[in-house]
Formats: sequence, structure tokens, C-alpha cells
Amino acid sequence: MGRRESPLDPEAGPVQRFAHQLRTLRQESGGITYRAMAERVEYSAPTLSEAAAGERLPSLPVVLAYVAVCGGDPEEWEPRWQRALDESLQPPHDDGAVAPYSGLARFEPDDRDRFFGRDRLIAELVQLAGAHRFVGVVGTSGSGKSSLLRAGLIPALRCDRPPQDRPAAIRILTPGQYPATAHAHAFIPVAGEADTWVVVDQFEEVFTLCQDTAEHDRFIGLLLSALDPGRRLRVVIAVRADFYGHCADHRALADALQGAHLLVRPMSTDELREAIVRPAAADGLTLERALTARVIAEVDGQPGALPMMSHALLETWRRRRGKTLTLKAYEAAGGVLGAIAGTAEHVYTDLSSGQAALARRLLLRLITPGEGAQDSRRPARRTEFAGSGPEGADTALVLDQLARARLVTLDDDTVDLAHEALITSWPRLRTWIDEDRELLRRHRRLTEAATTWQELDRDPGALYRGTRLASAAELTRMSLSTGEQEFLEASLAAQAAEHTAAGRRARRRRQTVAILSVLLVLTATTTVGAVRAQRAAERQRDVAVSRELAVRSDALVSQRPEAAMLLALKGFRQAPTVEARSSLLSAYGMYPPDGCHADRARQSGQGGDVVTGRA
Repeated sequence: MGRRESPLDPEAGPVQRFAHQLRTLRQESGGITYRAMAERVEYSAPTLSEAAAGERLPSLPVVLAYVAVCGGDPEEWEPRWQRALDESLQPPHDDGAVAPYSGLARFEPDDRDRFFGRDRLIAELVQLAGAHRFVGVVGTSGSGKSSLLRAGLIPALRCDRPPQDRPAAIRILTPGQYPATAHAHAFIPVAGEADTWVVVDQFEEVFTLCQDTAEHDRFIGLLLSALDPGRRLRVVIAVRADFYGHCADHRALADALQGAHLLVRPMSTDELREAIVRPAAADGLTLERALTARVIAEVDGQPGALPMMSHALLETWRRRRGKTLTLKAYEAAGGVLGAIAGTAEHVYTDLSSGQAALARRLLLRLITPGEGAQDSRRPARRTEFAGSGPEGADTALVLDQLARARLVTLDDDTVDLAHEALITSWPRLRTWIDEDRELLRRHRRLTEAATTWQELDRDPGALYRGTRLASAAELTRMSLSTGEQEFLEASLAAQAAEHTAAGRRARRRRQTVAILSVLLVLTATTTVGAVRAQRAAERQRDVAVSRELAVRSDALVSQRPEAAMLLALKGFRQAPTVEARSSLLSAYGMYPPDGCHADRARQSGQGGDVVTGRA
């Protein structure tokens, strides 16, 4: 016989009521044992037993297997399970009371009275910051760095010091995309003897959001100006531990942090108990001891668990009974590991299909995918979410729903995730990021390029071209903002215009080459014709001279055969005409046979030729 199951209270909430219904079904089927049930389905006996334990709502596949083996109707039990899920995720109606826990939101300076468990760390930070003009606070995501600065350090500086030792001013900022440009004025000390303190939260944004090396270096230079004691300036920065190595890449920054940084350690058991119990006690509430023990057991030793703990306690408070926070309410909320996912899932599933798709796009816009580091949140400008018509109304509604659930924070200029714990704790969001990781990287680069283009008064030189433009053109399903769409359209138009201009230039080059080729052919043809004409004229001249000499030779052949011979020979050499050949033969026939002639020279009577002979 199996071990006796713990009793259930159907009035204790949807989870125990659903478990009670499962047990009733099993009893009505003959009280089949969980071991026998496991032999007929693919789930183990402990899994089936846990489904009806009433500690947490089982998954739908386990429920359907349980129901099938007990002879129940799956079509009836699936909507019954869905109603139980919806009810378990739905917190009670707000009664107007102020929550003692901040949920995923960080503590602010005004929350000092609710910030517990960090007294020792606050004292160490105040002492370190008093001894060094530049201090770094380092810790994992979710370790409480932001709250330590805002609800710990700042109130201590303002309230716990004598008036003469208090800062002249305390300025708190997060870097953003252009940290030096946006915050240079914050590093100008207030006149007087007291120091001005600049507290830089989420310093890792210098590495995740700022891509301009010159801007990055200028901001670090502003930070390190605090090392000059004559400036009356002190700086405290908080940086995520996985980005601490990036600080070491900057020699001067690394040197400044070397002996002046504080590691935000996990809370001890006593500190955790303070953080759990004292905020509720300050409001006159009590926690069941079993609840306190369970929370400490789930959080102790878990890195980055503080915001998850705070959110789980907030959801437990919303389900409180009178003045007591119970373990059952905590379990109904999903506990440390399930509360964030439960809240996010409830908000998401309560949206219409169109609004749910819009929520995915909005949340992914708030993510910077990690490259060699964890994924991180990305504060986005409100203008990135601007829309008109029905989509604009849906955008406002979805953002309002996410903000009401404390999953995002809204202010006049920016939208941001309440905490990076949402990235690690909500499986649906992690799946979205993994599915669109490469597109998200390209989208972040497009957003930055579009912002730069706007800031440069839409300088055409800042537009995308070539492979970057081809890559960005694939981002249509990422729901581009108006500014990004205008940038992309301008880039496409500029590239089309450049291609058109390049085509015209190419056509002009081809036309010029064709014209030059024709002119070259014409020039060559003309040159050849001229040479040929010149040569023809020279031949005609030679023929005319040859014929003229033949006529003169014929005139002298009877009286002066020697001169006639010479003229005929000259004419034949000028051009071998018929006349020159005939004169040459005639003169040769009249030439005396004997070759012993005396030398004589005589001026020809027919022009200027001199004839020389030997008699």
C-alpha cells in the first residue's frame, strides 16, 4: 500500500482545488496506485503523484496522461486545467495598500526605510568612497548593485553625515548610447568646499550601447577627472561582473579600480532573513516561518536571485490573507523560480493574438543580445515605440499592461525592462531571443545607424550601402520604428539613385568609346586614302617626267645619240614607261659601235643637261 497523501483544502486556492479534483477522479476509477498508472503512461509514479500533491499546478501533458489512465475525458479536463492556470496566475484585486516589496524594480533613494539586509555592505561602501575619489562597485546581475547605490549609499551620504560633511550635490545617471555628450554637464562640480558626487549606475552600457570609441573614451576621461583632488569631484560606478574584464582593457580605468572597488557579495542567511521579514514587519505584516525558511532555502547560494525573490514576495503579498503572508500563497505565485515567469505568462496570455505578437516585438526591442557576455537589457527611447491608429493604441495598451505587472518601467523618455532577471527567468522570452539572435544584432546596429543619421541632420554619407543595406533590408519582420523605416527607405533610395547614376555614367562611357572608335576608323581611313592619293600623284608625276624625257631623247637621237641615250635612261629610271623604253632602244641603235672616243663635254642645246662622252 502506498504512502498516505497529505490532506488538501479545496478552498485554499486553484492549485489545491485542482489537485483535489484529480484525486477524486483517481478514487472514482477504483483507487489505482501511482505505480500501476506509471506502467500505462510515459510518466513516472513520482511525477503522477506530484500532479495531485497540491504544491504546484502540473503541466498539461501530465494532467492529460493522469486523466486518461483514470478513465476521464481529456476534452473536459483541458479547459478545467486552463481555468486553474489562469486563476493561479491572477493576483487578487489591488486593495490600494502600498506593497512592502519592490518586485523586479530597483530600490530608489526614497525606499531607504524598506531596504534591509545590506547594512554592512553600505558601511563598507561609504568608507571606501570616503577614502578614494573614484570607486567601482562590482557584482553579478541581480546582486543588488543599483539598490545598494540608490537606497544605500545616497541616503547615507545625505542623512548620516554631519551637515558640513555632506556632498554639495549628488548626481545619479546611467550612461546610455552617448554618455559623454549626454552627461558631460554632470561632471562640473558645484562651487564651494564640499565635493560633488556622481553615481554612475549600469556602467556596462558604455560597452553594450555606446559603439563610438571616441565617445566611449571621452566618458571614461570624465570619470577619471575625479582623481584630480583639486576638482572637488567624486565618482562611484556600478558595473556588472561579466563586464569587469572590459574595464581592464582601458589602462587608466583599470589602475583607478585596482585598489578601490567593492565586490557585492551574496547575502548571508541572516541578511536574507532581514530582507524577507523586515519590509513586511514595517507594514504590520507577518510571514509564516515555513515561508521564510522556504524562501531562504531557494535563494541562498543562487547568483542574481534577489530580484526574483523580491518579485516572488510581492506576488505572495498580493495573495496574502489578512495580515499574514503564507507558504500556500507563495507556492500559488510560483515561488522564486516561477513567479516572474508566471506573471509574465499571465500578462502575455491575457493579450489578444495581435497584441501578443506586438508584445514580442516590443520586448525584443528592449534586449541587447550578448556577444561574449550575457544578454542584457537595453533602454529604448519612447520614439521607437511611436505609432498611429490601431497599432499605436495597442502599443500603449501593451506597454501599460507590462508596466502594471512591473515587468517594464516607463518614464517620459525611455522604456526599459524592470530587471535583467526577466531575461533569464521567463522561458518564452529566452526562446524569442534565441530564435532571433542574429536579427536582433542587426536590428541594434540599424537602430544606432538611424539615430546617428538623424543627429547628423540626415547626412547622406551616414546612410547604409552595399552589404549592410542588403542585410538590414531583411529586418522587415522586426517591426521597424518610424525613424528606422525612414533611414532604410532613404538608404534604398540613395542606392537606387547611385545605381541609376552609375548606369548613366557607364552608358556615357560606352557612347564615348563608340564615338571615338568611329572617329579613329574614319581618321585611319582618311589617312590611308591620303597616302594612297599621294602615292598615285607621285606615280603620275614620274610617268609624266619619264615621257617628257623620252620625247627629248627622241629629239636628240639622230644628232647626238650619246645625250639621247642618257636622257632615255634617266626617263626609264624615273618610270619604266613604253615611251622611255622605246627611246632607250632608239638611242641604243644610233650609238656608234666603236668605244674609242675622245672626251668631250658639250652643253646640250635642249635645256640645261650636260652630256659627257669619250671619243
